[in-house]
Amino acid sequence: MTPSTPIVKSSSRRPSRTRTVSMADVAARAGVSSQTVSRVSNGAANVEAGTRQRVLDAMAELGYRPNSAARALKTGRFRSIGVIMFTLSTLGNMKTLDAIVTAASGAGYTITLMPVAHPTEGEVAGAFSRLQEEAVDGVVIIIEAQMLDRADLIVPVGLPVVIIDSDAGDPYVVVDTDQEQGMRLATQHLLDLGHTRVVHVAGPATSYSATRRATSWLDTMRDAGLEPEAPLGGDWTTASGYRIGLEIGRRDDVTGVVAANDQMALGVMHALHELGRSIPGDVSVVGFDDTEESGSFWPPLTTVHQNFGEIGLRSMHVLLEMLEGQEPSADRIVPTHLVVRESAGPPRA
Repeated sequence: MTPSTPIVKSSSRRPSRTRTVSMADVAARAGVSSQTVSRVSNGAANVEAGTRQRVLDAMAELGYRPNSAARALKTGRFRSIGVIMFTLSTLGNMKTLDAIVTAASGAGYTITLMPVAHPTEGEVAGAFSRLQEEAVDGVVIIIEAQMLDRADLIVPVGLPVVIIDSDAGDPYVVVDTDQEQGMRLATQHLLDLGHTRVVHVAGPATSYSATRRATSWLDTMRDAGLEPEAPLGGDWTTASGYRIGLEIGRRDDVTGVVAANDQMALGVMHALHELGRSIPGDVSVVGFDDTEESGSFWPPLTTVHQNFGEIGLRSMHVLLEMLEGQEPSADRIVPTHLVVRESAGPPRA
């Protein structure tokens, strides 16, 4: 190497890492104490609105992100709710979940969704274990199977749980639609129109809501002095309603049908049309759910309206009460009402 050759030295210095923005930085920028920043981060209500906004603005300007893990250690809260669901394919479950997510977000909680492949005690117990690893403050279960009716599911100690659409008994807090009221309204409507031969297209026997609706239909018929035949078993699908509708349509004695949901009612109506039976001239049809499409059936379907959104909102309200150490609200059954359309009318003379 000649004396004129430049010497290049490699630097051992690494590029400096951006320093994490601290709570003290936010406090200095907003002109408040670190304790005030902590209260704003934790969603405390005892902060004046102008001060809160100043702290939030400082957080945004500096790119401050609260340390959720440290906050959980301090407060004992993870600000997360677990939701265990069997299926996302039904209208009711999706509307209920949407309401839960909205209510949780408004209260400052995130949602951890844990779907289960089969509504069995083992699957639900496994979902609980996985949710504990995810660190949630409480759980909402949306599984309408009667596996929960026996109330022998082992729930982790100290974990608040709300169950939707099941009869889990005293050990658990249950939020549900008034199944009995809804089916009584549907059946009584046909009886008031003058029908005496009314059959019921039921949901699957494993479903809590289907069983409650079938029992209510039987009770309403018997209270009217009628002895009905056994419910006709479907599986919630339009296809099962169509299959049963073909059987009903070939009978001359049936003048009224109450289906346990709108999808099966649609299948029944399809079969009746196919067989040349008039609705409601020959056979009146009433459904249950009041789906968005039920008003566009041919003819528009008389059906029971149940408020899935209210179910979701009440379940979150009750769970938040439990998280605050309060007794859950007693008003946990959501009423229904009958939506009268053109699919039901008086029987032919």
